[in-house]
Amino acid sequence: MARRGTITHVIFDMDGLLLDTEKFYTEVQEIILARYNKTFDWSLKAKMMGKKAIEAARVFVEETGISDVLTAEDFLVEREEMLKTMFPTSELMPGASRLIRHLHAKGIPICLATGSHRRHFELKTQRHGELFSLMHHVVLGDDPEVKQGKPSPDIFLAAARRFEGGPVDPLNVVVFEDAPAGVNAAKNAGMFAVMVPDPRLDSSFHDVADQVLKSLLDFDPLEWGLPPFDRKAENSFENQTMCNGISCQIHL
Repeated sequence: MARRGTITHVIFDMDGLLLDTEKFYTEVQEIILARYNKTFDWSLKAKMMGKKAIEAARVFVEETGISDVLTAEDFLVEREEMLKTMFPTSELMPGASRLIRHLHAKGIPICLATGSHRRHFELKTQRHGELFSLMHHVVLGDDPEVKQGKPSPDIFLAAARRFEGGPVDPLNVVVFEDAPAGVNAAKNAGMFAVMVPDPRLDSSFHDVADQVLKSLLDFDPLEWGLPPFDRKAENSFENQTMCNGISCQIHL
């Protein structure tokens, strides 16, 4: 915590952190398990979150005891059919746009490191292309440099190498994550981790993170030696969201 002032680069996870996509995975997995008279709970979800698809699938079929009737590969095929219609409706999480635009405007190098593979990434972000274009680069779960998924540090180390002038010293990097596996991956990479967990996640998973927030809206850049939010610019932005004198409901 004493080294917060050295932060120069920021890495973002995507699912459940920037985009509200975790609900889609939960819904589909509940549907599949219902066929076997089983339920999907948050202790299992915590083990799956942030991992590569095939790794999460293996956890799913093994932990639920259905591996003898449904392989991890078949589970992914079935899940894919349902998810591909859900992902294009993905919405931004509260505070995501505000924080990304702020850091970009202040010249802080930012990137995305997500376990999602290329096809899912494109489906999830198709409504938000302009925002994600502000990232210096994107590292996906099917990137050849990412040999192992989270909690392995592979994806975050690859992300740090690709910044201009990289690799960046891990002690100069803060990673934003929502998943326990992602937080552990950041710490295994020697980086700082800010966790924005789902409120249903057991608090015992919070311990590894350097900071835990309820929402990205609660993040204070000054605590990490980053440029503060420009209140004048924020007020101007808020004024632009007035619809015929009625305040619009938006996710910053």
